[in-house]
Amino acid sequence: MIDIHVEKKQGDFRINATFASIETGITALFGSSGAGKTSIINMVAGLLRPDKGHITIDGCCLFDSDKGINVSPEKRRIGYIFQEGRLFPHLSVLSNLTYGMRLIPPSQRYVKLDQVVELLGIESLLCRRPAKLSGGEKQRVAIGRALLTSPTILLMDEPLASLDAARKAEVLPFITALTRNLLIPILYVTHDLEEIMTLADNVVLIESGCATVAGSPEEVINRIKLQFHKAKF
Repeated sequence: MIDIHVEKKQGDFRINATFASIETGITALFGSSGAGKTSIINMVAGLLRPDKGHITIDGCCLFDSDKGINVSPEKRRIGYIFQEGRLFPHLSVLSNLTYGMRLIPPSQRYVKLDQVVELLGIESLLCRRPAKLSGGEKQRVAIGRALLTSPTILLMDEPLASLDAARKAEVLPFITALTRNLLIPILYVTHDLEEIMTLADNVVLIESGCATVAGSPEEVINRIKLQFHKAKF
């Protein structure tokens, strides 16, 4: 369950977004560059503090301005995957994977190393260093590293944006497999319609800092087409 209402003023730009999802699948934040998508997930991660609102993930309140709650980022149990893998270049793939996992008490780990290695198809990469990986392989390792922190939610900030078409096609099936094999909700930032149709269970359209439409991918895209049609006439 994701329940989010955040308000934030950044210079002349204002974010005022409210949306919720009761499913454990992929909720995509879709919109043009500069719409406020990354700022919203940074608030969920605790990297940016809202001026007002609340953030609740799986029944756990991470932020509530009225109640004075603001859980620190390191205690939010959130996995964050960026546009680029941001792997530690001096560590092997195996050491990168287990870096964050070692910080989680064994009693709180529900994602296993063997499970992630098999799910992401990275067994042959474990002894390599990041410099010897393709872009798609780096992203798969980054996803695995985030999963092994046993997070309550995964945040993905345009994780395929830096990949060419071939590498993107390589990684997409692995992201799709996450929700079938692991019951972890995912907030996925993108401005790519193909990714929306391939991955998303729910879509929230972000325009000028506001969540203007929410629904299935088909519902949201049809709404966008309708708005475009009205604007032309």
